[in-house]
Amino acid sequence: MKLQFNKYYLTLAHSIFLMELAIAFIIKTGFIRYTFGDYLVVILLYAIFRGCTNLSVRASALVVLFIAYSIELLQLTPFLTYFNLHDSLTAKLIFGSTFQVGDLVAYTLGILTVLITEHYYGNHKNTHTVKV
Repeated sequence: MKLQFNKYYLTLAHSIFLMELAIAFIIKTGFIRYTFGDYLVVILLYAIFRGCTNLSVRASALVVLFIAYSIELLQLTPFLTYFNLHDSLTAKLIFGSTFQVGDLVAYTLGILTVLITEHYYGNHKNTHTVKV
């Protein structure tokens, strides 16, 4: 894996990050906050991976899905307490605080959306890249 910057994916990641911030700070409950936010977060992570590395589409998707599932499964444990972060709003916002099977479904649907989109429109493999 090499460090390689792709303007297309980094711009996409920036845009999705701004949407995630808006969701986190404006919408306090409901489907958009909990489910759609989880759906978008895996797309955001994927865009960051593709924007900063030369990993393939499938490898990036699998790494992101593994990270998302791992963090969700960690929510079954009091891991924030182990790191003395149980009172941190930021830690709870980033890592979550409760396990939900629906979150796993949202992550899976997000990655499936990425894979389908990349299959049909993925022409950004080596365009606008800067190797480091």
